[in-house]
This record gives sequence, structure tokens and C-alpha cells, in this order.
Amino acid sequence: MRSIRFLQAEQSSLLWDPPGLVAGVDEAGRGPLAGPVVAAAVILDDMRPILGLADSKKLSASRREQLYDEICAKALCCSIAQASVEEIDSLNILQATLLAMQRAVEGLRLKPAKVLVDGNRLPRLDVLAEAIVKGDAKIAAISAASILAKVHRDRWCAAYDRVFPQYGFAAHKGYGTAEHLAALQEHGACPEHRKSFAPVAGLFR
Repeated sequence: MRSIRFLQAEQSSLLWDPPGLVAGVDEAGRGPLAGPVVAAAVILDDMRPILGLADSKKLSASRREQLYDEICAKALCCSIAQASVEEIDSLNILQATLLAMQRAVEGLRLKPAKVLVDGNRLPRLDVLAEAIVKGDAKIAAISAASILAKVHRDRWCAAYDRVFPQYGFAAHKGYGTAEHLAALQEHGACPEHRKSFAPVAGLFR
């Protein structure tokens, strides 16, 4: 039997949208070999539009930083949450991502009537939700959420780079680049490496 939340994803497009606030949700950090997965939820203010919102991957780092500040200043409310490396390793990356998204929505100061989530899976929520593939390029609130999540995680990488500079987190953001893989072979894993991810798991055999 399929769970209620997946049925909800299929049926939400058939329902009349309820009146009220709409939140956009997106994540950053599913693919890297280290660090938490971060999710953000944003409810934009129609009276204070933000120009230039787009999929965070299409924006320069400096432009993301500018928009991050503008989103925080102009949105009705926003929330950033994460799932830890321990949760990623114990749950798997998909379930940890959905958990981070759930926490981001629950952290909003205002409760939305509907939540729009980037992708094709939905977290457990107590409000109407819809999954939108490539929503970060289609829905302004999801674009805003993608920017908050990306900048927050990039800042985490920069801070962690100062703790473990030998891995180069500030440059590769935890992704499995040649530089990162070479550092893993030379130094082994640090506490923030995801032991359930193949390149890191191989070090513990």
C-alpha cells in the first residue's frame, strides 16, 4: 500500500488550491561526500518582489550571496534546517533530505496553506503539498529556497575548511573531485565524511 504522502503528491494537482500562504522548499548537499544535507523553506511577500530569483546552480556565488540577504530581508518568513551526517548514514540520503525539508517547513514562523517542493518526492507534512520537478527553475519561492540552502551549506563548507584544511572543503564543497579523493586517500576520513557513501565507505573495509 502506498503511503498517504505519495498519494497526496499524485492528487494535489486535482484539488483546488486552498487560499493562504504558499511556501517553496528545496535542498542542497545531496551529492557531496561530507557534511549535512540542508533544506530551506521560504514564503515570499508579493508586495516585496525580489528580482533575479533563479535556480541557485545557475547563479554565481556572489549573486547568490546578494540574493540570500535580500530574501532574508524581504520574505514573509524563511527557515533553514538540516540533517546531520549521522542521520544521512543511518537513514540514507533520500530520507535524510526529506527529514531536513520537513524540519524547514516546521520551522517557518507562519504556517503555509500549501507547500511546493522541488523534485518528485515529498516530506511528511501536515499541509497540502505538491512535488514539482525542476521547480527551482519554475517557482520563485522554490528558487529562493534553493538559494538559501545552497549559500547556507557553502558557508558551512567554508567554516569546516578552517577546521580541516587538508581536505579543501572551501573549494570543492564536499563533492568527490579528484582533489578531494586524493585527500581522502592521504588523510583518511574526518568526522563529517559520510561513511555510507561509496568512496568514503571503502576506507573502512
